[in-house]
Amino acid sequence: MSAISHHTVPSFRSRIGRDARSGYPAVPHRYRLHLALSCPRCLRIAVTHGLLGLEDVLPVTLLPAVPDAPDGGHLALRALYEASSHQYPGPAEAPVLSDGWTGRIVSTHAPDILQDLSRHFSASGPRLYPDGADERIEAVARLCEQGINAAAQRAGRSGIDGSARDAALTALLGTLDALELRLTSAEYVLGGELTAADVQLWVTLVQLDTVHRWHLDAAAVYRITDHPQLWSYARRLGAHPAFASRLDLDGIARRHHAQCRGEEAAGAAVRIVDWPGS
Repeated sequence: MSAISHHTVPSFRSRIGRDARSGYPAVPHRYRLHLALSCPRCLRIAVTHGLLGLEDVLPVTLLPAVPDAPDGGHLALRALYEASSHQYPGPAEAPVLSDGWTGRIVSTHAPDILQDLSRHFSASGPRLYPDGADERIEAVARLCEQGINAAAQRAGRSGIDGSARDAALTALLGTLDALELRLTSAEYVLGGELTAADVQLWVTLVQLDTVHRWHLDAAAVYRITDHPQLWSYARRLGAHPAFASRLDLDGIARRHHAQCRGEEAAGAAVRIVDWPGS
């Protein structure tokens, strides 16, 4: 019997620090972001980059909406990955924060990149990670991933039995109900100020309407739309230049249809929000 070889894909999770002792101090023009706006992780970073006004401090290279390498990665990132890890075995995926001084990758971990941009680069913009808010921001992130993204994926999965679909839809609607209640008495998801939690939630709502909706039936989509405060909030944020200018609806659609093997459902025809550029 031949031995089975399991490649361990290296993790790139270095951090930007305030001074040279960190190894990656927050030096203007040293770093570059490589983003595909069709990817939700990249879209969160791009919106954050715009909110913080980092255009003249940390440049961005935009990648094709649909990854163009056979393994699902980006051909333009392969050299960076190889320089950072010899014979890197996995796909060269975005997002990437690269170091122009060494020609290597600093990080591919979106949560770390988001925090480091917000905390260690001096620029105008909101305090997206206010003091003492980390746990609440992380709680919203979990709510978005589990209560919206994962629940919507289960509810729209081909071949799932009716009881499992109903349970997933109930979980999704319960999450939306909780957010609706929260936004009835507050301008933003954590209160009166825009934070990283709002960027996370907005990108999640974009995905719900532009990706997950394609696999839900019309009745489910109508129940999702019945959250007027939540979708008004999504429209309001979408009108902000930092959000609107990064939203690539055509790219999201092309990426989804290139990668998705699920069946289209009746809800595909029922758009929830007229997003900027639609």
